[in-house]
Amino acid sequence: MNPFEFVLVLMAMIFLFSLLKNRADGRRRSRGLNAEHESQVEDAEKKQLLDEVRQLKERIQVLERITVDKENSLARQIEELRDRP
Repeated sequence: MNPFEFVLVLMAMIFLFSLLKNRADGRRRSRGLNAEHESQVEDAEKKQLLDEVRQLKERIQVLERITVDKENSLARQIEELRDRP
C-alpha cells in the first residue's frame, strides 16, 4: 500500500469513526444521561480523539518522510546508472 492509499484509508476510517460517534452520542442522549455526566464523557472523548488525531498526524509525517527519502534515493540511483560508462 503506497502512502497515498494509506492516507485515503485513514481518512475513511476517521470519517466512519465520527459517524459512529455521532450515532452513539444520539443514543446516550436518548437514554437521558444527566448533563454533567454527559459533559464529562464528551470531554474524555474529545481528549481521546485529539490524541488519536495527533498520533495519526505523526504517522502521516513519517510516511511522507519515507516517501520523499525513497524518491530521492531512486533519483540518485538513476543518476548513478546514467553516469556509468
